[in-house]
Amino acid sequence: MVFAIIDYEMTEKTKISVFKGKEIRKTIHNDEWWFSIIDVIEVLTGNKRPRKYWNDLKKKLVEEGFFELSEKIGQLKLLSSDGKLYKTDCANTETMFRIIQGIPSKKAEPFKRWLAKVGYERVQEIEDPELATKRTRALYKAKGYSDDWIEKRMRGIAIREELTDEWQNRGVEEYIEYSILTAEISKATFGMTPSEYKALKNLKKENLRDHMTDLELIFTMLGEAATTEITHSIDAHGFDENLSASRQGGEVAGKAREDLEKKSGKKVSTGNNYLTEPQGKKLTGKKK
Repeated sequence: MVFAIIDYEMTEKTKISVFKGKEIRKTIHNDEWWFSIIDVIEVLTGNKRPRKYWNDLKKKLVEEGFFELSEKIGQLKLLSSDGKLYKTDCANTETMFRIIQGIPSKKAEPFKRWLAKVGYERVQEIEDPELATKRTRALYKAKGYSDDWIEKRMRGIAIREELTDEWQNRGVEEYIEYSILTAEISKATFGMTPSEYKALKNLKKENLRDHMTDLELIFTMLGEAATTEITHSIDAHGFDENLSASRQGGEVAGKAREDLEKKSGKKVSTGNNYLTEPQGKKLTGKKK
């Protein structure tokens, strides 16, 4: 997830799906995908006021006999366009099918098939967690990323998950706390918070790490892996102690980065991104 001022990398539990070029937010709840109803309505109708459309549709569905609608909807926190998390009306695949039935749209049938596929894939991933990793690899490959870069990105995801699991087990509970800890590691590693780093690369909603070079990914991994190790060694508990561990972990990576920059004469952090041209085999990107 990404915050406007103090932010951290979007977790694997909350993602953005794409249906024919349109973004649809989704999140894991009760071991299944729940989708933003507002996003679905906007995709299917093209309506510029999807919230009003949804309010009117709710009344219509209840009038048609869908009395349990309110019980089937969950207000879950999703990332908004301003970079903050807000509670948003969400529904699982089954309920989304029922809602879609009340929306007159030529896109309804292909969207239903897409929705069913995404929901089924989640069931498969629960039964075989490796499938999620394989699909992520395939997605990066389809976008043109090199095999070497993909290996680093996937390893970075695993290291990130180890760290966030460690934080959760040691009393870090709030999203904002994860955000602050991640910003602390990034600041000590690169001299920039994630939001500042995204500004350097001219990114907005995009995932920062998907626009990092090999070296940037490596030092990101080092900072987070070092933080996990230090957290263990000092037996950190609670936000304050984990904040100290995060700062120390980032400093380990920061010193290594500075040493490399002195010896190579080149900066590790770059303004490269992959917004304006496709990724090549070497993932060179476009220099900003």
